[in-house]
Amino acid sequence: MKRMTQAILVLVIFGLLAGTALAENRAGSLTLAPTIGGYVFDGDQGLEDDLTYGVGLGYNFTKNWAAELAYNYVNTESEFGTLDDFEVYVARLNALYNFRADKDLVPFLSAGPGWTFLDSDTKGGESNALFNYGGGLNYFVTKNLALRGDVRHIITFVNESNHNLIYTGGLNYLVGGHKPAPPKPLDSDGDGVINALDRCPGTPKGVMVDAAGCPVDSDGDGVPDSLDKCPGTPEGVAVDASGCPPDSDGDGVPNHMDKCPNTPKGVEVDTNGCARDSDGDGVPDYKDKCPGTPRGVAVDMDGCPKEIDSDGDGVPDSLDQCPGTARGIAVDEKGCPVSLTLQIKFDFDRAVIKPAFHGELEKAAAFIREHSGLKALVAGHTDSRGAADYNQDLSLRRAEAVRNYLVDKFGIDPTSLAARGYGESRPVADNTNEQGRAENRRVEVVCCYILHQ
Repeated sequence: MKRMTQAILVLVIFGLLAGTALAENRAGSLTLAPTIGGYVFDGDQGLEDDLTYGVGLGYNFTKNWAAELAYNYVNTESEFGTLDDFEVYVARLNALYNFRADKDLVPFLSAGPGWTFLDSDTKGGESNALFNYGGGLNYFVTKNLALRGDVRHIITFVNESNHNLIYTGGLNYLVGGHKPAPPKPLDSDGDGVINALDRCPGTPKGVMVDAAGCPVDSDGDGVPDSLDKCPGTPEGVAVDASGCPPDSDGDGVPNHMDKCPNTPKGVEVDTNGCARDSDGDGVPDYKDKCPGTPRGVAVDMDGCPKEIDSDGDGVPDSLDQCPGTARGIAVDEKGCPVSLTLQIKFDFDRAVIKPAFHGELEKAAAFIREHSGLKALVAGHTDSRGAADYNQDLSLRRAEAVRNYLVDKFGIDPTSLAARGYGESRPVADNTNEQGRAENRRVEVVCCYILHQ
């Protein structure tokens, strides 16, 4: 029993170490296995161990599972020295399981019931049921022929069970069966394109590839879609490692679209990559010292009009609708003076501002603030009644009353207001009637003029 166990263990270990297949066990094939070996009898049977000859006929249902009908013959004699000869016939129906059936060295285990017949010259024949189990190896030397070896433990059931051992070697012929499926072509990177056709082995998992096994590059810029941060690059445009066209000046417009390369850093550009020129004078905003130049005006390299400004009011002659404006006078965009004229009326022989004119003075204060840096004239006047010297003094007091009101009430800079009295010398209406005299009793706030001493 110990010898049998050791033999089976050696066969199984050897089979598990088998290498890559040159041939393999085939499903659907018939097997024919002639064998020769030794038969070891249980000591209680009193029979000599001897040679055994056998043959097996089997069928492979699959490459792993098979059934086999095996027959063995032994011619032996008694251990007790008698001249009696014994013939032993052993038949077994076994189920087999093949391990590593797609390799050239195929280990197997088998078990099944059977029948044994012992015939002697003197005692006649005796038949008994048996059960056997064991294992073995098939080593394929061609696709249809294997070298075979196996060991079986046979348990016969008489009055007491006997334990016999068969060890055999031989051949195993395979006839017919399904042709083994060709090995699946290797696709080492798992991209769906077999190695033999894959022009880009080692593609990362999950990357979409074309029929050649190379990552798809939809825009043809040489950077695969999986790495391309700028898909849809026009054909023929050079790109960097990220698939994006280079932008040498860093203005956000790639070189192939940039009509103004080398724009300084930080300069705002348009869709063509050119610095913005808001007033359209040909000088970009970042260089333009005179932004807002009217359309059509020729400018110098600083973006300032080239035309002469004869009166120095900041409006070139070609646009100046009021040429000859005195220096220091505020002008509008047409070159014309900015002006404000208010008339504050007074009662006879009085220098008190009537409430009806407070709103007008508030407007005057707002206008003067808006045009800071220029001076306004507060001019007082009287009608013709009374002495000229008295009227001169009264007109000045009226002018100073208005000036002080603007300074005190609205915080106007006193240096920007000049108070003058003109007495009765500058009437605006007829002094011979009351209505005319009322018009002449006035203070005018006039902006903006150069004041002469």
